[in-house]
Amino acid sequence: MNRHSQAERDIKRAAAEAAERILDGRDPVKDRVIILDTLATTIAILLITAMEDKPRAAARALNEVVVPDVELNIMSWAADPTS
Repeated sequence: MNRHSQAERDIKRAAAEAAERILDGRDPVKDRVIILDTLATTIAILLITAMEDKPRAAARALNEVVVPDVELNIMSWAADPTS
């Protein structure tokens, strides 16, 4: 089995599980404010933890890594929503 394809499957599975937990049965459109607040809090906690409780490093990682990656993922999905 190709390690790269296994990693891609693992990422997709983990992302789907995380999305399901963040949505928590709520309507993604009607409850978007609550969902986005949950997402923002989750991201902040993960960044601070990953950056060893250094808020400035967490903010830098958000701006330099997370936001560009999210934008890239959105644009990739927009280009091919079937993938």
